[in-house]
This record gives sequence, C-alpha cells and structure tokens, in this order.
Amino acid sequence: MASRSEPHTVRELIHAIQQEIRETDLLPDRAADLLRQAAALLGNCNDEIRAADYSYNLVLLRAFESEEKANRAKIRAETSPEYLRKREARDTRELLLEMLRSLKYFLRAKADELQYAGHQ
Repeated sequence: MASRSEPHTVRELIHAIQQEIRETDLLPDRAADLLRQAAALLGNCNDEIRAADYSYNLVLLRAFESEEKANRAKIRAETSPEYLRKREARDTRELLLEMLRSLKYFLRAKADELQYAGHQ
C-alpha cells in the first residue's frame, strides 16, 4: 500500500487540515493544535495574495495599454494565469479564515461543555 506524501505547499497544508477536520472526530487538544497550525499559515496566505495581486496588476496594466475599451481589457486580464493565481490565493485565505473560526467555535463549545459538566 502506498503511503500518502506529506503536504509541501501552503495550499496542501491547508487542505490537509481541512480534511482532518472534516473526516475525524476531533479531540480538543488536536483541534487546538490544528488552530495553531492554521493561524501560522495566515501570514503565508497574505504574502501570496500580495505577490499574486502585483502580478495580476501588471497583466491588467498591459491589457489597458493594448485595448481601446476598459471592459475589454479587464476581461482579457481576467482570462490570464495571473488572475487565476490571484483568485486561488484569495479563496485559500477565505477557506483558512473559515477554518480558524470553526476551530475557535469548536474549542469554545468544548470548554463550555466541560465547565457545564463540572457543575453537575
């Protein structure tokens, strides 16, 4: 049986966290560890967004220079690989932010559950 390779990119790390959240019955300690890992990846997402935005803006500028109409230039730029990279970076950050919120909510609910059980 082939072993699964370890994630190497930020997107692969985020998707590995997402898969573990979705497919396992998380314990609070593991959820806290995943929250820590996810929070650490947020800076990487922001770095990628900055780089992707810059690359896309260069493509958009070239499109504005070569097209007579702005809407046509924007459509041309939005069919570029740079636009796809920009969208993927932003979508990845949105996914990461939602996972951070979910993990925080999960941990708060577990803490409330333990507190309530302690008062019984």
